[in-house]
Amino acid sequence: MTVSAADAARHFAAKLDFETDPSDVKAARDAGERFVLVDSRGHAAWSQARIPGAVHLPTADIRERAAALIPEGTPVVVYCWGPGCNGSTRAALAFSLLGYPVKEMIGGFEYWAREGLGIENDLGPVERPTDELTAPLAVDAISCDC
Repeated sequence: MTVSAADAARHFAAKLDFETDPSDVKAARDAGERFVLVDSRGHAAWSQARIPGAVHLPTADIRERAAALIPEGTPVVVYCWGPGCNGSTRAALAFSLLGYPVKEMIGGFEYWAREGLGIENDLGPVERPTDELTAPLAVDAISCDC
């Protein structure tokens, strides 16, 4: 099966329009870009740990609660558990149907935590080791240089 180079370019450009990853989200936050980071997981997962500064809005509640929490037109980045979960895809769809510009953070909470980007729970920061195979920001770690 062959795909034209032009079709491939359109496909991959579109993916980059709608997806981001943990290190790019951190870089955007550090640069002061304006967006709301939304944790679309359920209450138990949120209580276990989350990304500092994220808004908790489970996917099932987006349609009813988004407008009260996030001003119309505000860019949104959604995340769920990780690459084995399509919850963030469902959340991104829900936000897009409401008219929000939205991106999905691929890798989700799992890769944010594995890259050592900082997590917290109700008691404060949670310390966990950085996974050297996934953490381009870790000292002496393998970097994909992407």
